[in-house]
Amino acid sequence: MAGDGLRVLVDRLWPRGLAKDKAKIDLWTKEVSPTTGLRKWFGHEPDKWGEFKRRYFRELKGRKEVAGLLAEAKRGTVTLVYGAKETKYNNAVALKEYLEKSAS
Repeated sequence: MAGDGLRVLVDRLWPRGLAKDKAKIDLWTKEVSPTTGLRKWFGHEPDKWGEFKRRYFRELKGRKEVAGLLAEAKRGTVTLVYGAKETKYNNAVALKEYLEKSAS
């Protein structure tokens, strides 16, 4: 966790089996996670990835918490923490893409 900078949990629900004292989470921003309906619809299915990102990015547009994450990233390293076992198709990966596009 050294070098992680600000560790931000970006899930709406606390990850199962992750003890809060061991997670070393600095900030929990439920507001940047997908809505429950979108999360359940997606279900980490690769075939839905493109549509999931389109819908999720629409949800993120204008959220003040996104601006806060961008500001933190300008100050230093921000690590997006998530609970999904799927490492390629999850909201943290999509959020990272959205933040990178928003920063440029």
